[in-house]
Amino acid sequence: MAIEGVGPTPGEYIKHHLTHLTNHGDKQSGIVDFSYLNLDSIVVAALLGLLSVFVLWLGARKATAGVPGRFQAAIEILVEMVENQAKGLIHNEQSRKLVSPLALTVFVWIFMMNFMDMLPLDLLPKLWEGVYAAQGHDPHHAFLRVVPTADLSTTLGLSVSVLLMCLFYNVKIKGLGGWSHELVSAPFGTSKNPLFAIPLGLVNFLMQMIEFLAKTVSHGMRLFGNMFAGELVFMLIALLGGYATLSLGGGLLFVGHLVAGTVWTLFHILVITLQAFIFMMLALIYLGQAHDAH
Repeated sequence: MAIEGVGPTPGEYIKHHLTHLTNHGDKQSGIVDFSYLNLDSIVVAALLGLLSVFVLWLGARKATAGVPGRFQAAIEILVEMVENQAKGLIHNEQSRKLVSPLALTVFVWIFMMNFMDMLPLDLLPKLWEGVYAAQGHDPHHAFLRVVPTADLSTTLGLSVSVLLMCLFYNVKIKGLGGWSHELVSAPFGTSKNPLFAIPLGLVNFLMQMIEFLAKTVSHGMRLFGNMFAGELVFMLIALLGGYATLSLGGGLLFVGHLVAGTVWTLFHILVITLQAFIFMMLALIYLGQAHDAH
């Protein structure tokens, strides 16, 4: 129910917070529109990527052979955890020299992007609203979303990057001929009889393409779905607090706002960490599969 003359309705509030800062003022022409860029996701993800690399570089630079401090110990635990997971899934030592640091960077980067959901919901959007208004624009059109992993473009971009790495290692480890043979011979095998080999090859190839597509889409959608849902819950909790402020008997609503906000924040710390770990693990699993011959 809208409270007239006070502020936006719940629907307007949520719609505003779910709108990206883009390079176009109009809506997308379709579900897929590569000319349509979510500038907020790109800028925040890039800045957090640089920050993640800087943190890891700082940990490596300050590493000593003696008793490690808290920061060095935390970095060493992360590195050891990722390296152990990589060893169990990718048995090629040469590949792990690239894959292990890459997986570590992906874990830290995704965690940092997920962690943006822990900031007060209106903090950065309100600051951007002030900057936008200072430039002479309408502050009601100052859109900003600060959780890049709640943007499907970001998560699918990450999963497509993993797919490209898988294709690279399929060719590098098995050779172009070996991988091509695998595409038409797995999972149903082949036959020496051309009458059976050709249809089996077509079916195998189709199944392989479906597998690559399904893994890539589900990889990105899983992260997006969880972070989008978390962001939406924070919006609903913020609305609960807003209605407590605006209503005369809002004491119970305010208590509910505090309890719900605290519980969800504590739970969400686990969610953002788990989602970063799951994405990293799936990337390692898919890269490990690229090293294995069927």
